[in-house]
Amino acid sequence: MDDRPVADRRSPRRGEARGRWAGLRAALYRQLADDDDRATYWVRHVRLGVALTETSALAVVGYVLLTPGSAVRTVLLLALAGAAVLVAPLLLLLPVAEMVRDRRGSLLFYGWSLAVTALVAAGSRVDGGADSPLYALLFITLGFMASAYPPAGVVAMGAMMTGAYLVCVNGGGGLDSSASFIAVVMAVYTVLCAMASANQWEAQDRQQLLLRTSEVLAATDPLTCCLNRRAFLDRLNRAAAGAGEEWVVCLVDLDGFKGVNDRSGHAAGDAVLRSVTAALSAVVRETDTVARLGGDEFAVLAEVEPDGSEALAARLRDAVARVGAGTGVTASVGVTDVRPGDDGHEVLGRADQAMYRSKGAGGNRVTALAG
Repeated sequence: MDDRPVADRRSPRRGEARGRWAGLRAALYRQLADDDDRATYWVRHVRLGVALTETSALAVVGYVLLTPGSAVRTVLLLALAGAAVLVAPLLLLLPVAEMVRDRRGSLLFYGWSLAVTALVAAGSRVDGGADSPLYALLFITLGFMASAYPPAGVVAMGAMMTGAYLVCVNGGGGLDSSASFIAVVMAVYTVLCAMASANQWEAQDRQQLLLRTSEVLAATDPLTCCLNRRAFLDRLNRAAAGAGEEWVVCLVDLDGFKGVNDRSGHAAGDAVLRSVTAALSAVVRETDTVARLGGDEFAVLAEVEPDGSEALAARLRDAVARVGAGTGVTASVGVTDVRPGDDGHEVLGRADQAMYRSKGAGGNRVTALAG
């Protein structure tokens, strides 16, 4: 017999329920865009959806005017179509590019589809229920959803539309062969749209992964796995464009490194470079930047306290001396402050001058050059 309190016995079930709910939310609500290009895609997609809504509503107007019916039916259908014509363009006033970067994007499309489904169901009901051809507009909506919703969302909305057809369009009456056939077709079409959605999202995820991998490779030194010169300059320029922080650049050039290659070979030299990278990274914070500019030259971009630049440079020099003790490798360090508005190349130029002064004075020392 389980002697635990009832609340304790229920907690695993509650945890499982929360886990399932979290999984469902993750399946239904996805971030639609995480960069400007993807956000622009969704802005175009919304414009296309508005155009489809307008075209469909105008087609309904033409259908109503060309088919006989009661005055009440004509007025109601024209009112529903007019509502769609007038309201749909208002979506273009929304900050879609911002909304697709969070869950508001998914809510926008879900709400839009629910509204269209309600209009189509109401119009079909007014037009004769299951005998009305207006329910075919739901298939256009499902097709539009396939490129906007995650697969779980397509299934959920497709099931909702099928239910709307059965309850509202068919009047909730007994299912005849015609209504059953339409419901089956809508269910199959929902599955096909979900498959298309899954393929589209998988292709998008792969593309994003490839882009991120390419960006990492383009910014990373292959030997030491720290940033390369181009990526370092990008960060340096962003730091110089900021305000209110004290940034410093330390240029670290190894003394005696050529002798390691000459005596022990390039494999030993590569091992030294990796050790130096690890030593420099251990001195600075995770938010700071260590980069290999080329050969045996490294650069560090760090945020420091006022008048703390030379102390940081000294710690970097000492770190290199420790890992290079067995090989005779030390470091000549040049340090300079980064001022708001500085050009990255100019900052590196000042640090380079300071580093050469350290090397000219015998190496294994720090020289500061004011910004």
